[in-house]
Amino acid sequence: MENAGRRSIFIGAGANLAHPTYGSPRETLEAAFGNLAERGVQILRVSPWYRTAPVPASDQPWYQNAIIDVGTELPPDKLLATLHDVEQAFGRVRTVANAARMIDLDLLDFCGEIAPGGPGRATLPHPRMAERAFVLRPLADLCPEWRHPLTGEPIQALLAALPADQSTERL
Repeated sequence: MENAGRRSIFIGAGANLAHPTYGSPRETLEAAFGNLAERGVQILRVSPWYRTAPVPASDQPWYQNAIIDVGTELPPDKLLATLHDVEQAFGRVRTVANAARMIDLDLLDFCGEIAPGGPGRATLPHPRMAERAFVLRPLADLCPEWRHPLTGEPIQALLAALPADQSTERL
């Protein structure tokens, strides 16, 4: 999708644990956005924020999620490495899949590119993004004309196909 003459790069941002320095999940993520800007990743737009249930369902605290549209000269693999560096700088420790976390930054779509990924390589588009309300709802607010790069499905069709148990509340 074209946006002011360029193809969009979308990053998913989420957290469900407070950070000892930055505060609430949203405050932590907003601080991370500033850190990204210092690393050559310009934040162009931020979706509305959502409060979302954990996926898969668990007794974890609910998440705060948003999507950011960014501009950068970094190629996808270097952008992914930068996201991981920011996560680490903000205290993310990867333990088990779907664990509660203070920060999560996912490269979702890089200008519609398709890439299989691999060690140190970005998988594009993000392989599970079409299955997650916490990604699709804020992305639909930010870019209602978005289509999945692999399938061409419009975002509204992907939203309609989501399971009902993925609760989201726009903040």
